[in-house]
Amino acid sequence: MTRLTQLPTTHRLAVTLPVLLLAQLGLVAAGSWPQLSARTTGEEIQLRVRPVDPIDPFRGAYVALNYPDLRVNGARGRDGGLGSMEDGENGTVYVTLRDDGDVWVAEDWTRERPDDGTYLRCDDRYWQIRCGIESWFLPQDEALALEKAVQRGTVVATVKVDGRGNAAIVGVSQD
Repeated sequence: MTRLTQLPTTHRLAVTLPVLLLAQLGLVAAGSWPQLSARTTGEEIQLRVRPVDPIDPFRGAYVALNYPDLRVNGARGRDGGLGSMEDGENGTVYVTLRDDGDVWVAEDWTRERPDDGTYLRCDDRYWQIRCGIESWFLPQDEALALEKAVQRGTVVATVKVDGRGNAAIVGVSQD
């Protein structure tokens, strides 16, 4: 018999419940850490965007965003995405960025984490590269205004990027 099973039921519950709650909190923290880290410690940059699809009737005021300046070497992805490296590997891709005046643009894609500079940590395990900044949720009336703004001109996303390349959208506005 273990020591825990020798305890009365109320004592076992008093020990087990806090352990389970801490484990759940740990899982939530681990799952949301990249977004939280980018939002709290990230450097703010501007990226030019285009909506890929307008408001989704099933998910509400949802806009899928395309970042044309993040493509490298003329890559063309399906549905306006960033494409893929097509090097036969899957996993983490780093998109190094450079300041190009009003917005930041891709400089290179690499499998190796850059030693310095601003970069996005992305994933290409599926059919296109994902950097965690491909969707933007907002109220219905604002979604319609954003769609019209895109038709009239350039829209930029304000994105925070932390020192490990984790990114989070903090705003979308007309340039």
